Amino acid sequence: MRWLFLLLLVLNVFYYIWHQQEAPLRAKDVTPLSLYRGSQQDIHLLSETADALVRRDPVKSGEAPKSCVYLGGFARPELARQLEQRLAASSVLGRFVASGSQNVPEGGGFWVQVSQESAGKVNETLLQNLSKEFNELKHKIMPCEGVAPAG
Repeated sequence: MRWLFLLLLVLNVFYYIWHQQEAPLRAKDVTPLSLYRGSQQDIHLLSETADALVRRDPVKSGEAPKSCVYLGGFARPELARQLEQRLAASSVLGRFVASGSQNVPEGGGFWVQVSQESAGKVNETLLQNLSKEFNELKHKIMPCEGVAPAG
């Protein structure tokens, strides 16, 4: 049994030395990224391109923003009216939108459309406070083409 162990030990040492004699693996040559760039020198997000900045900035492009904030999704119109009053108390202008209207978000229900001037005031803190008062509160940002501005 000892001889078998010694034979296996010698074979392992021989195998180890034999593999060490082979040429070590060379690292793959990597072409520098600067050679591949060509016309694209930097990575830009789509929102950082000049066209997107012009489209997003209503003052520069001369057009109004094309998305509106909707809050609600209530089954009863009284809750949407209460939300409209609560928003008015927070100096956010909104108007009640009934479920039969063409620009109501999917899922139906009663919604309050926040005016485009007040959309910047609707932040995460305000939404959290409102969701504590109104259990069913949802918010959606949808295109508002064809919708008369709240006023």
